[in-house]
Amino acid sequence: MNANVSNQGRAPGVPQRTAGGQPTPQQPKAPTKAASAAWLIAALLVLSAIPLAAGALRLTQLAGSAEITPANARFFASPLPIVLHIVSAGVYAILGAFQFAPSFRRRWPGWHRVAGRLLVTCGLLVGLSGLWMTLFYPWPKGDGELLYALRLLFGSAMVVSIVLGFAAIRRRDVKQHRAWMTRGYAIGLGAGTQVLTLMAGAVIAGPPSELSRALLMGAAWVINLAVAECAIRKS
Repeated sequence: MNANVSNQGRAPGVPQRTAGGQPTPQQPKAPTKAASAAWLIAALLVLSAIPLAAGALRLTQLAGSAEITPANARFFASPLPIVLHIVSAGVYAILGAFQFAPSFRRRWPGWHRVAGRLLVTCGLLVGLSGLWMTLFYPWPKGDGELLYALRLLFGSAMVVSIVLGFAAIRRRDVKQHRAWMTRGYAIGLGAGTQVLTLMAGAVIAGPPSELSRALLMGAAWVINLAVAECAIRKS
């Protein structure tokens, strides 16, 4: 009897087999993964667009000596923290999005390492400048104790996540490195999600109160971290 198994006439859904009767290896779905990575990068960049545009406008106002109002007086009184925060956040958000593309890491590992070092620096600047502004800038109208506490909590969590991610790669623990850096990036992108949660809250319930504003902004950080944890578990 002929031991070879023929693939002719086999239904499309049935795996093909080799001459020895074993299933043929499945081809990796590289195009599908590349497309998914491209969509992820695009989504992260879109999420960053509104807060980055607002930051660029703030820098323009500071550079052009715009009219000082109660809403921006704290920035003119001490511009360095807000400038550092905006510039480092722009680099962190845009460059960080491309770190989620496996093709970039495989094709240009040197680029990944250099970009990673820059991201650690920028991420720490984002977190630390945000904490400084929370602690020392006068509270803007609409802020309160709850939002103050949330900013300290998530700002500190971002700094700790980046430090732990850097420490993990120093000891060659790639899995933990990716997990902690993903968490740090998720917190850093909270400003983008806050635009969406505040818009949704305004549409549903009208202008937010001090409490609802804090809850909506806190929800944005929680949403980002929940998505990050799902991505970490699936990787």
